Amino acid sequence: MKTYLETEEVELLEKAASNLRDRLLIRLLFRLGCRVSEALALRVEDVDFGPGSVTIEHLKSRIKLSCPNCGAKLGRRHRFCPSCGREISKALSEAQEYRRLRTLPLDRDTLNMLRDHIERGRPTLREGKSLIFSINRHRAWQIVRDCADKAGLSDLVNPETGKRHGVSPHRLRDAFAVHAVKLDDSGDGLRLLQEHLGHASFNTTARYRKVGGEEHRQWYDRLWGENQKRESA
Repeated sequence: MKTYLETEEVELLEKAASNLRDRLLIRLLFRLGCRVSEALALRVEDVDFGPGSVTIEHLKSRIKLSCPNCGAKLGRRHRFCPSCGREISKALSEAQEYRRLRTLPLDRDTLNMLRDHIERGRPTLREGKSLIFSINRHRAWQIVRDCADKAGLSDLVNPETGKRHGVSPHRLRDAFAVHAVKLDDSGDGLRLLQEHLGHASFNTTARYRKVGGEEHRQWYDRLWGENQKRESA
């Protein structure tokens, strides 16, 4: 079983789309490597056709827990406050929203597709925002899954858990990351990928090196002369 989509398979996925909107969704998820929530939040004004870039806004909500007695910070599993020592019957919770912006380059072919979509009047005005897509998250997942079925793409295997899962918007983000690592897995390349994907932690980005790299197999094969055996076979 495969663990990620190859570039050629993403092209098949895109060709299976029946309309411009669906092709554009698949193309942006792969060529930008963005999250599906980020793609669906894209506005016309986020696209700069001059330099060829797209500004992505990423919102993330977190719940902050604190002791009702002394206000000390708590973890989800704390039964007693690490500061005042009192038993926690009900922690105080506060929702915190983090907003991050990043500007990503985009290739000319995808920009032209995006321009075509906009000029055809496809964007939707919602709450004063001119959104590129007028669909919700569930519909986006459905589009990708339907196109995967039409293209005859099989399920993928999570390299960490071994579980099988269908082709989804996030698998296109994974495909972008693995493609980038295959081309450049240097320290600078991984740091650029981290910035592009919007990962807060470098460790999150580095895991793609495990998926995309062939160093371990090549190293192991050299131990037992497997390379020579394969060449002579």
